[in-house]
Amino acid sequence: MPGDGRGTEKIDVEDRELDLPESDEQAPKPKKKRPFWVELPLLILVALVLTFLIQTFVARVFVIPSESMEQTLHGCAGCTGDRVLVDKVVYYFNDPAPGDVVVFERPATWDHSGISNRSGNVVVAWVEEFAAQFGIGASSEDDVVKRVIAVAGQTVECCDEQNRVLVDGKPLDEPYRFMPDPSAKQDDFGKITVPPGKVFVLGDNRNNSRDSRTQGGGGENGFVPVDDIVGKARAIILPPSRWQGVGDHNPQSLSAAAWQTGIPAGIGIAAAWPVLWLGRRVRDLTRGSR
Repeated sequence: MPGDGRGTEKIDVEDRELDLPESDEQAPKPKKKRPFWVELPLLILVALVLTFLIQTFVARVFVIPSESMEQTLHGCAGCTGDRVLVDKVVYYFNDPAPGDVVVFERPATWDHSGISNRSGNVVVAWVEEFAAQFGIGASSEDDVVKRVIAVAGQTVECCDEQNRVLVDGKPLDEPYRFMPDPSAKQDDFGKITVPPGKVFVLGDNRNNSRDSRTQGGGGENGFVPVDDIVGKARAIILPPSRWQGVGDHNPQSLSAAAWQTGIPAGIGIAAAWPVLWLGRRVRDLTRGSR
């Protein structure tokens, strides 16, 4: 009956019951997940961009191509060359210091073989260089690794009566120096002062290394411009049996701090972890934004 309170209440309930299905129909439907083959190109693009940024500004893997840094770094003929992680950031804020193992582009004054280790085919050469970015392929012949012995303003010469290199007249402490024949003498070189903006480098395998003593005929031509230095070798990341830090013992100090002698084994994996984490994070964010 009109005016009956119970009738009005019934109508209200019925109205609410009628509204429920209408509300359900308006709810947004969950989006269908895209198949993996659709996402794959995006993931590859993100990976390439991350790789480019990391390799250009942060760190890069290099292959040791020769025996000149034995036994610190393996690159001997017939063996698997070490893959080293090279830190590019450190020299944004500091200059190379004595004892640093550095990778640098072969200076214009150094000897060049004139024979490239890259294919003459542009596409194949690009693939080879791309593989080298990950330490899969051989590094360019223009990439060299040596140890800094003296920096700008210092005078270096070889050798004293105990077969030691001298810097500013003081003998160096070089526990990393490798001489297959302990009785052999180091190759002598005359006294020379390092000019501003350059460093004097030597190989740890002292008598089996072409370095600042002989490159370009030695003398002024043997120095390495600081601007040509790519970065500092931090750790050996491959092969797994060689996981270890690359020591940066200061040869000009007989009481170098203990931490300078190396980095704990396995640091290569620890250094690579942030890169993997960042890649996964970007992938998750990309998916979540869809």
